[in-house]
Amino acid sequence: MKPEPVFEAPWHAQLFAVTVHLNESGLLEWPKWAEAFSATLKRHGHDRELNGGDDYFSAWLETLEDLLVHAGMINREDVSRIKKDWEHAYLHTAHGAPVHLDG
Repeated sequence: MKPEPVFEAPWHAQLFAVTVHLNESGLLEWPKWAEAFSATLKRHGHDRELNGGDDYFSAWLETLEDLLVHAGMINREDVSRIKKDWEHAYLHTAHGAPVHLDG
């Protein structure tokens, strides 16, 4: 029997790995992360345990972005620009082909 994947989507695993790396590098304190993530989930009205799907990892991403902005490691304008660039690249890439950002 083949084991089920731990993450529903590759981007969930990538986001988790980036967060763990930031913690292991000393750039993100895990207790601060957990407190901020809990606040994000509550703000979104998630008062139940989530299954680790897109709603969970969208809140995870929002929390990570907020913490990095508040730490001065990124700024909101760059995050917004990268998201727009990614969406454009994704929407203009043939189905099944890898998505590449310019520059």
